[in-house]
Amino acid sequence: MTLTATAKAAPPPPPGPRAARPSAVRRAWRAFSPYAYIAPFFTLFAAFGLFPLLYTAFVSLYRVELQTPGDMEWRGLGNYTALFTDEFFWTSLRNTFTIGVLSTVPQLAMALGLAHLLNYKLRGRTFIRTAILLPYATSVAAATLVFAQLFGRDFGLINYALGLVGFSPVDWQTGTVASQIAVSSIVIWRWTGYNALIYLAGMQSIPSELYEAAEVDGASRWRQFLHVTLPGLRPTIVFTVVVSTIGATQLFGEPLLFEGSISGGIAHQYQTLGLYMYEQGWGFFHLGRAAAIAWVMFVLILLLVGVNALIARRRSRKEAGR
Repeated sequence: MTLTATAKAAPPPPPGPRAARPSAVRRAWRAFSPYAYIAPFFTLFAAFGLFPLLYTAFVSLYRVELQTPGDMEWRGLGNYTALFTDEFFWTSLRNTFTIGVLSTVPQLAMALGLAHLLNYKLRGRTFIRTAILLPYATSVAAATLVFAQLFGRDFGLINYALGLVGFSPVDWQTGTVASQIAVSSIVIWRWTGYNALIYLAGMQSIPSELYEAAEVDGASRWRQFLHVTLPGLRPTIVFTVVVSTIGATQLFGEPLLFEGSISGGIAHQYQTLGLYMYEQGWGFFHLGRAAAIAWVMFVLILLLVGVNALIARRRSRKEAGR
């Protein structure tokens, strides 16, 4: 009895250092686990995004030829000054702007109209949504080769249709405006359905009570579209404009495969900045100048995105001040 009472009354031994280890490990894991989860992304970004960007800036300051990449001659800003004095650079810059406008404005307008139609209850909406996304899933090479045949001068379907209504054949690969319209049509065909689905997702997030209130007030569907749909879609429209601007600045595959020439036609009539960079680097083997063009494109994209963001911010401030 005495031994049992003594054993029951004895206090438990104090926890040793081993008992405190699991809690310390858990606290450390909770503190550092978020960084462990995102570490693969930042590792890949540093290896395939940040390092190539910085190395391109480094190469743009040297004279580097593709045949002898190890022989580097310091030029400083010489590649940039030679670039800005090259008339073909300004031609490609102008072509990038015009093709970007010709492809982006109709593309987003058509996508907005398609999304507005698909937002209503239609038969076969799922099939239509899938069908309009098929051009986006088509490869650039296949789409461009098909459109090159459609815009053929002698046997193209487009010129055949124009001949039926009394127009003479158009040389879509030689004329400046005609070739840029042809290249822009490829971009419009591929990206309209993609942007339409983005707009449709934005429209479906707008509360239905707003449409019901507008209908009670006697607003037509056009008025509802102007005063309910467009204001609710403003962030989505800004997003698509920014993404389309970046895509237009980096346009490469369509003009390259349209005629199969890295010069963008006989007179460089549809050569974009991306195609001009490819011509300098892999056509003329001037890697230093190609790196300079890449950085000019990067700065240009930053400026265009900044202008779009500034316009959107001023517009939102005006709307908030009303």
